[in-house]
Amino acid sequence: MMLLQEKLNVGEMVLHHTADAWTLDFYPLGKIHLPRFADVHLGPVTLNLSPTKHVVFMVLAAVLVFLTMKLAGRSLAKQRAGERAPMGFANAIEGLVLFVRNDICIANIGHGGARFAPLILSLFFFILYGNLLGLIPWGSSPTGNLAVTGALALLVLVTVEVAGFLKLGAKGYLGTIFPHFPGLTGVGATVMAVAMSPIELMSKLVKPFALAVRLFGNMTAGHFVILSLFGIVFLFGNLGAASWGIGIVTAMLVTGIMLLELIVAVLQAYVFALLSSVFIGLMQHEH
Repeated sequence: MMLLQEKLNVGEMVLHHTADAWTLDFYPLGKIHLPRFADVHLGPVTLNLSPTKHVVFMVLAAVLVFLTMKLAGRSLAKQRAGERAPMGFANAIEGLVLFVRNDICIANIGHGGARFAPLILSLFFFILYGNLLGLIPWGSSPTGNLAVTGALALLVLVTVEVAGFLKLGAKGYLGTIFPHFPGLTGVGATVMAVAMSPIELMSKLVKPFALAVRLFGNMTAGHFVILSLFGIVFLFGNLGAASWGIGIVTAMLVTGIMLLELIVAVLQAYVFALLSSVFIGLMQHEH
């Protein structure tokens, strides 16, 4: 038993399948080594723009989003040209798009929310595909990388602040940093506005931080649980007949968690799109 545990390091196996890498592992078929570029030096900052496993799957997720919309749009155009009701794949995508646009984006942003629908739809479908790609054989979930979720959250932060500034104007936008409290005037109002400004600034940063960590944590945790349960099969693989029982029970548990991960993949895309819409809506309406 000890020899088997020494040969199999479950923790190393889990990290190998969830962490980013310079290779695409298609075990037992082989590996694809991704190209490595020279470092780029920008003053004291050193960057390496070489593609990694998560970059490849991010590009794949983006391509899948494009193909989904392109094929659905083409099918809908043909169906409407023939004066037929939407059906099949195109109908499903149209229903999902309308749900995200009307019930997530416009419902939470309010008046003028339709102009943010392309962004929210792009975030929803990109995150959805990114989540699902981690559940296929040899796949990887780029949304399980904190750098990816952080970049998505940063995009939302910039959208929230820039759109809020354009809608509210300079004076109205400063009011979101230096709040005015009804009933307070003069020195008291100034003191309270200045005292509350650090909290207001912190709240602007906490929102995207929560978006990034929530998505990263949920996607990473699911893969950790699945791979850890798989490791149980190998750890107890030398128990003879008992190992069959352990393998069957573990397989049933893993199947259940995989089905749960499908729900989580859709749910996390929904939550990210929903909260992004809420944050944009909060800045769009001064009251």
